[in-house]
Amino acid sequence: MERRVRSGSNKPPGRASARDRSRARVIGLLRARGVISQAEIARETGLSRTTVSGVVAELREAGLVVEAADGGVRTESRGGRPPVPISLSPSLGAVVGVDFGHSHVRVAVADVGHRVLAERERSLHVDPDAAVSLDLAAELVAEVLAEARVPRSAVLDVGMGVPGPVDRSRGVVGSATVLAGWVGIRAADELSARLGLPVEMDNDANLGALAEHTFGAGRGCSDLAYLKLSSGIGCGLIVDGRPYRGIAGTAGEIGHLRVDDGDAFCYCGNRGCVETLASGCAIVEMLERSQRRTLTVGEVVSLAIEGHPACGRAISDAGRHIGVAVANLCNLLNPGRVVVGGALGRAGDLLLAPLRDSFLRYAVRAAAEAVEIVPGQLGERAEVLGALALALSSAS
Repeated sequence: MERRVRSGSNKPPGRASARDRSRARVIGLLRARGVISQAEIARETGLSRTTVSGVVAELREAGLVVEAADGGVRTESRGGRPPVPISLSPSLGAVVGVDFGHSHVRVAVADVGHRVLAERERSLHVDPDAAVSLDLAAELVAEVLAEARVPRSAVLDVGMGVPGPVDRSRGVVGSATVLAGWVGIRAADELSARLGLPVEMDNDANLGALAEHTFGAGRGCSDLAYLKLSSGIGCGLIVDGRPYRGIAGTAGEIGHLRVDDGDAFCYCGNRGCVETLASGCAIVEMLERSQRRTLTVGEVVSLAIEGHPACGRAISDAGRHIGVAVANLCNLLNPGRVVVGGALGRAGDLLLAPLRDSFLRYAVRAAAEAVEIVPGQLGERAEVLGALALALSSAS
């Protein structure tokens, strides 16, 4: 049943509309941030603390807002009574996030306060047959809903990420993707038909950027780039606090910046793309030839951390190539922060040190001095958390 907050119709129209706008801003921030204190709401919306307190009291009375039991908000208390974190009431519904990678499907369900209730992952080579992967995702959605005891009727929206550009106006996966078998597929419509639920789709790196900006290493930075370094190389952009996708959804395709005169062809049709030199797939292919063994990206990173010389050198070389691409990106867009995530990001300074060195060599000095290059805080869950955030922002 839809809940409505009293509009205060006994007040003059001008004051009522101002109150409605304030209420909408508070609800919008709660949807975007999940758990947050009233002090943070006032700071981020520009509303007075008195106005925020009044709006929150109305929302609490209407059953739309509750005190957050986990206290997960980051506070800046300087003594006295600590801020009380609040969130939208879990009774308002739930959202589902689906993350398709080159070799996995990850699904999670969360309440409207961003509390993850259940999460599952299944390994799968998802490229050859989109239908098989979408069927598996639908099965996993059913499993997490059952585990969380969330009826399908309570799901407000589903967010979905794929590793490639997405034309959101048409709902199709673009051509520059590691999932060649998905090109031209209306994947959101296909999953929606399987679930009987609305589905919003975006590029996985965009979702990683949204998640790190909302919950992780990008918090508090209005202009940032998020690097997803896994089987492929993707980049999500936050500009002026909002995801930036470009006209056709290809903004941030850093994997196809030319950084070398190499002979290897990229699947985009060009040579010298950083993806052909530094992606997880490229590293694994190179090491499998030299080491004469089957490897995964995760195994390469683990071996590098343990001191394996070839794997360590491969990660270092990848960082150097990626640093050139990041320098080009920062010279053009001048972000305040670059967040490094994905499976390769787990290598830490084995990757970041050569990446930063290469970046400093090729970046314009002013751009280099303005940016922080930091590891992500959400690990390989960033994309599915971003899918949940996308669903929350789309839910009515």
